Amino acid sequence: MAALNEFEEKIKYTFTDKALLTEALTHSSYAHESANKKRKYNERMEFLGDAVLSFISAEYLYNAHPDWQEGELTKKRSSLVCTESLSEFAKMIDLADYLIVGKGAALTGIENNATVLEDAFEALIAAIYLDGGIESAKSFVLPFLALDIKKKQASFKDYKSRFQIVIQQNPDEVFQYRLVDEYGPDHDKHYVVNLYVNSNLVGHGVASSKKGAEQEAAREALELMGIEL
Repeated sequence: MAALNEFEEKIKYTFTDKALLTEALTHSSYAHESANKKRKYNERMEFLGDAVLSFISAEYLYNAHPDWQEGELTKKRSSLVCTESLSEFAKMIDLADYLIVGKGAALTGIENNATVLEDAFEALIAAIYLDGGIESAKSFVLPFLALDIKKKQASFKDYKSRFQIVIQQNPDEVFQYRLVDEYGPDHDKHYVVNLYVNSNLVGHGVASSKKGAEQEAAREALELMGIEL
């Protein structure tokens, strides 16, 4: 149990029911090799953890971004709960070091497989939820989501600001973003924006938000001007 206690310190959560943590960390390969055919493994927990994570991430984005419509919220939630993000979260807590896998599977290094890490991370969320409730699950998950959002925003390119800097080098140039169309149902609306310089169309953008469409229009205008993005 020393390893489990060490892992609890790493995730900053202490289980009342240690069996839940053991189940979350047990891969099906170990259960299938075990003499105890009733040995539990984490596939059922993965199912529950996926639902808990979906709720937590949806609530987080809903409260953090009141101006986002359903389409944008759905897209951002998908990026938060994708295999790449979840497997990275798992690596941050060295989850692979604590997974209980079968001898045959261990030879293949399966514990480092991105999908296996994703599944185990979701199972861990479920175990914390079952042991301590939704608030405990939130306390565990939210720091990962906030960090992932920050990292993705850091890589975001602000084409509008860059375009404005370029245009302002010539005081005679006047630019304007103009919303020319919007279509689709309220839960998946798309906006069409044209960018004009001195009444000349230089960029066109379509996105699920007006700001996003303006960014796309600015990006197209910069490309037209031959500016490296």
